[in-house]
Amino acid sequence: MGVPVYLVDAFADGAFTGNPAGVVPTAEPLPESLMAAIAMELHQAETAFVSPLADGTVSLRWFTPTVEVDLCGHATLAAAHVLREHPQAGWAFDRDEIKFATRSGVLIARPDGDVLELDFPDEAPEPAELPGPLPFPGGAVWTGRNRMDWFVQLADEAQVRALAPDPAAVAALGLRGLVVTAVADRGGPADFVSRCFYPQTGVPEDPVTGSAHCGLAPFWADRLGRTELVGFQASRRGGTVAVRLAVDRVRLGGRAVTTVRGELLLPD
Repeated sequence: MGVPVYLVDAFADGAFTGNPAGVVPTAEPLPESLMAAIAMELHQAETAFVSPLADGTVSLRWFTPTVEVDLCGHATLAAAHVLREHPQAGWAFDRDEIKFATRSGVLIARPDGDVLELDFPDEAPEPAELPGPLPFPGGAVWTGRNRMDWFVQLADEAQVRALAPDPAAVAALGLRGLVVTAVADRGGPADFVSRCFYPQTGVPEDPVTGSAHCGLAPFWADRLGRTELVGFQASRRGGTVAVRLAVDRVRLGGRAVTTVRGELLLPD
């Protein structure tokens, strides 16, 4: 049996930038074990599995090559892009406001000019001491956590860009992973920069992490005094995430580009 499969660069400035995600749309949900096997085969940071539900929403689940996760921004953006740009036969839903049913509740994707905007939960981190030493030399300005990740603020953008953390030490901290951030250098388009490390979920460094910006947005809004900001994730590929705070929600804006479209051949 064959099903459609796409690779999409999300939060991208063009092809081969941003964060690639697999997207597998199917008329009926696949067995969990098969989704996990496909995600391992595609070997992207996340693969999104989408299928239509009777109430007009779309089931959405996210898998890394090793685990299922509770929230993923870039694969949600990729899934919304696929459903708008590559309509699936027989699917009936509102492509101008796609409602995804997920482990983190209903998430909404809407077009906003030439970008897609995602309506995600506010995941502001609270101050907390790390359960172990910093997984890299030097000190931190601030440390904290939300339900998913540890957060570390450094003194400047240069320190964030120069990081080479020990993956084993990051994994030893627990939670999903580690988000490191600093205010951006003056004169650039971004207000803050970040890098995200998730070795315990099979992703040593994520290129662009939408879900991390659910915590970064309120964190930097409090410090910079604005509710609309631009974040740049300073990974090797790099990617831009526009963030906008609403009541208990964070709006994430970005562009997506399809780079691969094909058919996944499933075992009988």
